[in-house]
Amino acid sequence: MKIYFFILSLSLLTSTLAAQSIAPSNLTASKVSMSETRLDGRNATKVVVDTSIKGFDEPTFARLNNVDFHNGTIEVNVYSKFITGAPDWARGFIGIAFRINSDNSKFECFYIRPDNGRANDQVRRNHATQYFSYPDHRYDDFRKSDPGKYESYADMGMVEWIKMKIVVKDDHAQLFINNSKEPSLIVTDLKHGANMAGSVGLWVGNWTEGYFSDLRISK
Repeated sequence: MKIYFFILSLSLLTSTLAAQSIAPSNLTASKVSMSETRLDGRNATKVVVDTSIKGFDEPTFARLNNVDFHNGTIEVNVYSKFITGAPDWARGFIGIAFRINSDNSKFECFYIRPDNGRANDQVRRNHATQYFSYPDHRYDDFRKSDPGKYESYADMGMVEWIKMKIVVKDDHAQLFINNSKEPSLIVTDLKHGANMAGSVGLWVGNWTEGYFSDLRISK
């Protein structure tokens, strides 16, 4: 009964999505640069990580101003390129941070590694999607404590538009890729708990030049 109620609650949250402006004038940069552009015939916001950032799963995002998100649905189209000179371990890390607190010191995040999605290596494919919780639960922490629990496979590739949908209810969240009816990744224990709320950010990881379009949020 509890599982049924959770699924029903998540489905109801998808009914009132509202378009959000992601023009740079409506964003605040955190360790990234940002600009308006067009890509493949659509308006987009370009977000490029500061290549001096050495750590992984950092607060590297363009944060929406005047947004307070707790439960609901976030949808966005993302497109990832490597920054010139990217090392071999770069994967095109790109995603959405949510429930960002006022000083960017705590947030939840789903991101993808598009370069892993069609790799000729099953282990890499299994690392195509990722959840982390800043600052205490990053991808490498989870690989030590709960291998495979907070990442999964989904079909995707570099230099193509990928739709991400994140559905959040209290301490549960699901990530859907490219209009799939089933989630690619399910988290039932968001690490900042059920009550945290905050802003939403266009997140890029190390050596990523990211593009975001058609952001919609329900609350």
